[in-house]
Amino acid sequence: MTDLTYAGDLTPQQTWEMLKNEQDAVLIDVRTDAEFAYVGEPEIGDMNNPAHKICWKIFPDMNRNPHFEDAVRDVVSKQETPILSLCRSGIRSAAAAATMTALEYQRCYNITEGFEGDKDSNDHRGSINGWKVRGLPWVQK
Repeated sequence: MTDLTYAGDLTPQQTWEMLKNEQDAVLIDVRTDAEFAYVGEPEIGDMNNPAHKICWKIFPDMNRNPHFEDAVRDVVSKQETPILSLCRSGIRSAAAAATMTALEYQRCYNITEGFEGDKDSNDHRGSINGWKVRGLPWVQK
C-alpha cells in the first residue's frame, strides 16, 4: 500500500528513459530561477518533449507560485500526458506532482533524488545521487 497522491516516483535514469520512449512526456523543472542560473539544468536535447521551467516557489521569498497550475496547464493540455516533476532533491517536485494529480492529470511523477540529490556528510549536494551525479545530460548557462 502506498501513501502517494500521484502516479509514482521515478529515479533520474527512469525519467530519462521515459523521456526517450514516450514522445508526449513532459519534464517540468520546478526549481527557482536562481537554481536554474547557478546550478544548471537538464539538457534533453532535440527530443520532442522539451524541459519546461515552472517555479514551484518564487525566489528569494520562497512563497508558493500562485500561477504554477495555470503555467502547467499552458504546457500540458491533455490530462493523460506524463508530467515528470524535477526539483533540487525531490521534495518540491513531489508536492507539484500531487497538486497536478489533484487537478485530474493522470500520470504525474516525482523525480526522486532531484537534480542535485541528497546532502553528503558535509551537508553538500551533488555528490551522492541526483540527475547530475547519475551522468545524465545537463548544462549550465
